[in-house]
Amino acid sequence: MFKRILILAGAAILGFAACMVAMRVAGSWSLLPNRDLDRAASYMKDVMRTVNENYVDPAAAGYEPLSRLALHGMVETLDPHSEYLESKDNQELEEDLDGEYGGIGVEIETNRGVLTVTLPIAGGPGAKAGIQEGDEIVSVDGKVVDHGVPMDRVVDRLRGKPHTHVKVGLKRPRENRRLEVDVEREVVKVQSVRGARILDGSTGYLQIREFSDHTGEQFDEAVNGLLAKGIDSLVIDLRNNPGGLLDAAVDVAEPFFKKGNLIVYTQGRKPADRENFYSETDGEPLKLPVAVLINGETASAAEIVAGALKDSGRAVIVGERSYGKGSVQTIFKLRNGEGLRLTTAHYFTPSGVLINGRGITPQVEVVMTPDEDLKLERQVARPEITNPDEFKERFEFLPIEDRQLDAALDVLHVARVLSR
Repeated sequence: MFKRILILAGAAILGFAACMVAMRVAGSWSLLPNRDLDRAASYMKDVMRTVNENYVDPAAAGYEPLSRLALHGMVETLDPHSEYLESKDNQELEEDLDGEYGGIGVEIETNRGVLTVTLPIAGGPGAKAGIQEGDEIVSVDGKVVDHGVPMDRVVDRLRGKPHTHVKVGLKRPRENRRLEVDVEREVVKVQSVRGARILDGSTGYLQIREFSDHTGEQFDEAVNGLLAKGIDSLVIDLRNNPGGLLDAAVDVAEPFFKKGNLIVYTQGRKPADRENFYSETDGEPLKLPVAVLINGETASAAEIVAGALKDSGRAVIVGERSYGKGSVQTIFKLRNGEGLRLTTAHYFTPSGVLINGRGITPQVEVVMTPDEDLKLERQVARPEITNPDEFKERFEFLPIEDRQLDAALDVLHVARVLSR
């Protein structure tokens, strides 16, 4: 009998030891629930129940709105760039990053409370329906556009699923008449590279407004067009560019690097998370002198391009220190069309300079006042208005001197002289 008790006791001890080993293994493989997560979730559940049962306005304290508020607060206090995206916001983000959307293909601006068409995209549905530059949008589907209404609200009404129709009421000031056009929405490709032209006799100029899926091909097309006209230097204007896709930034920088050259790398929380991005361009890189314009609103993907060209000595950076948004946001898909934009890594220039929180420092610093920055942003966006009086009538100020662009042209002039 005693021997049997010893055998049972020994089996129990061995069983307990085996259970402890199994729990350690399971814990290391995350097979058991995360106890910290469970405790935190339980505490949040208790708080939500307390708010739901006691808050004065029961409609505002439903579990659904409370959970969304909690998600916004949890994610958006981590850093300025992480964000919980409800379905509408997530859809708009995907459209912006794709560089395509269902709409009428016009660019508009607010001018003294009036929404004015600045550019009907060539070949777009708006242009085909007869919308012209300078037309004022006065109604959408018969609903009057009130004076001073936020532009985003009108843009939302103009956008929609491809092949649906929208009636746009217009006022055409130069003809002193009103008209209404029926526009069939189409998938519209955003024109992120604008204003390609020749300055100072032989210097090419172009502006990149954002980095989306089509920016690389648009940049190549614009540069090749300028090269065909005989330019011997180039200004790339990245002022007020908020960034966009990392791959698009690499595509823009590639033509200036040899195949296999490092353009940028990202580093996440673990050493193994490093990811290098190399040039894959065949043939010789572009060797003409380049100046890049940046300011305090140049961010993210735009800083990658500026940092890579500065690091490699391929361009002179002119203007003001950039924003310093050198972090990678990964989009995680959630249920019901919602999403999570979460910072997962930081950008580094080829030489290992951290962009985040520091920005890109120009080699030629030209500081503008906030008022000058606002005016120049408007001027750069509207290069087609060359008559100063017309510009003043439209925007209530005369065009100002672009000292940053002038400095870039001076730098390139010196570079051309020294290369002879």
